[in-house]
Amino acid sequence: MKKLDQTQTPLFDALMEYVNNNTIPFHVPGHKKGEGMAKKFLDFVGKNVLSMDVTVFQQVDSLHKPTGPIKYAQELAAEAFGADATFFSIHGTSGAIQAMILSVMGEDEKIIVPRNIHKSVTSGIILSGAIPIYMQPEIDKNIGVALNVTPETVEKTLRQHPDAKAVLIINPTYYGVSTDIVKIAEIVHDYGAILMVDEAHGPHLKFNEKLPISAMEAGADICAQSTHKIIGSMTQSSMLHVKGDRIDINRVKQVMSLLQTTSPSYILLASLDVARMQMATEGKELLDRTIELAEYARREINKIKGLYCFGEEIVGRDGAYDFDPTKVTITVKGLGITGHQLERILAEKYYIQVELSDMYNVLCVFSIGDTKEKVDYLLRALREISDELYDENIEVAKPIDIPEIPELVVSPRYAFNAPTVALPLRESVGQISAEFLMAYPPGIPVLCPGERITMEIIEYVEKMKEANLSIQGTEDPEANYIKVVNYRQALNVIA
Repeated sequence: MKKLDQTQTPLFDALMEYVNNNTIPFHVPGHKKGEGMAKKFLDFVGKNVLSMDVTVFQQVDSLHKPTGPIKYAQELAAEAFGADATFFSIHGTSGAIQAMILSVMGEDEKIIVPRNIHKSVTSGIILSGAIPIYMQPEIDKNIGVALNVTPETVEKTLRQHPDAKAVLIINPTYYGVSTDIVKIAEIVHDYGAILMVDEAHGPHLKFNEKLPISAMEAGADICAQSTHKIIGSMTQSSMLHVKGDRIDINRVKQVMSLLQTTSPSYILLASLDVARMQMATEGKELLDRTIELAEYARREINKIKGLYCFGEEIVGRDGAYDFDPTKVTITVKGLGITGHQLERILAEKYYIQVELSDMYNVLCVFSIGDTKEKVDYLLRALREISDELYDENIEVAKPIDIPEIPELVVSPRYAFNAPTVALPLRESVGQISAEFLMAYPPGIPVLCPGERITMEIIEYVEKMKEANLSIQGTEDPEANYIKVVNYRQALNVIA
């Protein structure tokens, strides 16, 4: 097959033709190329970006039934990322993950997933009616983060549930840790199952040999990527990739059309088009520089008293087959503070905003947009904070064990839709949760709809609150109350 010209940007070019022709818009949106936009917003944004904020018509194609520039842009992306078909998502990777699950899973079918899934995976499970079978990822208690699931864990779970239709893994994790995805793909396919990958944090992997292998290269059947996270598209723009004959591509098309708005942002779509072009034509060089900057930061951070920044030394441990160096995780417990406290200091004193904080760490995501000047400013801030807080007699906080996976009593879909009552957390022990409980970011649930609430979970949540971490998932914004399933109706389902 003839290779496509990756220097082309068909969708962006179609929009620029519309703009350069001074087309008069008698179509939505109502701001009409910025003419009707509020002045304070227009003065900051300018008319250029607003002039390409258009609606669906032939010249710029339709996301739901692409036949022109969007179709070609998706074909270019499929070739660049090593897929057979690629779909643009303008409601983020959360939407792409939901579509991925809905394209494959039906009601009461089993899907094997790691416990440290993003809430969008659980949302997809609820929407599909599938039954989750959880795997426990390996945990590094020193830094207090989940690593990844091992191939052995995947195989053991499939032996216990040979009727599982699919396995979904996260690769790499939020913290950049990759599993042996090639081996996992072989295991999953040997059992006749489908391998889905949440590759939200790996859209760049395909474009530099210093990075872990990408899902499509490793043999995955379908994967969702956050194109906006590391490479240069806009927030909320992502891609869904499909490869091989185990996935019904027409079904994926139908589900994507079902979930996505009929008024997609062409600005977001165009940013996906040009981000693909940039990676396909100069991605290696851009990522070489990004990796070099991240490794420089890692070396310098490890010289600062009270701080630790893990890197390649974790490779080889259970659950850490490979590592993405662009994820810079700074462990702060040697300063006697939480990651949340360091995030606040950096934001309020130095105007540095990190990606996330947890009990022991802050995560800095390095990308093709970073510069040495900005990295050096981060390092100066960290040195000042260390000079102020470090004390060799500081009592280092002990790790808080993540609770055991609770019993799944009813399906997440049933629990989510069931009649409920709100109870104080401490009074909910033994009940069946109708809501999530998760420390956010990064949105990893300790409790999902349909699971039995345990005292261990309640005590864990209380410790997270004491550390000022955000607990989300409950209707109660303070997470002092949780909705539980009407117990009598749940008993009828169980019986």
